[in-house]
Amino acid sequence: MTQQAASHWREHGVQVVPSSGLDLNTPQTAGMTRAAAVTHARTGASKLWAGTVTIHPHAKTGAHHHGDLESVIYVVRGRARMRWGDHLEYVAEAGPGDFIYVPPFVPHQEINASQDDALVCMLVRSGQEPIVVNLDIVPVEAPEQVYWVDPIHPHPESCVETPGQSTSSTQS
Repeated sequence: MTQQAASHWREHGVQVVPSSGLDLNTPQTAGMTRAAAVTHARTGASKLWAGTVTIHPHAKTGAHHHGDLESVIYVVRGRARMRWGDHLEYVAEAGPGDFIYVPPFVPHQEINASQDDALVCMLVRSGQEPIVVNLDIVPVEAPEQVYWVDPIHPHPESCVETPGQSTSSTQS
């Protein structure tokens, strides 16, 4: 490797954005604090945006979507409640260590499920534009609870034991 190539990677390679260097100069919503970490202006990123969001206790966003952007939310601390659908008719919760995927154009609402503690998340979007399309939606009063169910994640209610019945298949 030439000295010139090594110099190029030094200036245009891996970049660390310290937590003390997050940029609060990003669109804000009442009850939330957003901070940008990875943007084109800060790091040269061209295909994604990453940052943090802290949602104050018992705060929630209005219904909105992010256009053709995909979003991934990682819950660092607290309890997130997500509602989505044309009338916010679906709901799911996520806790520390959980990921939330929001596809393009899906109407949704983020809610801090805690009355007392802040919800802290890391957010990644598939583009640089701060697209937020606010929606005038009348939400249903009782949304349907949605669970992650697949061959290795059974529905939570299917795991409930009834008296005299065991879910174990161990034989003596």
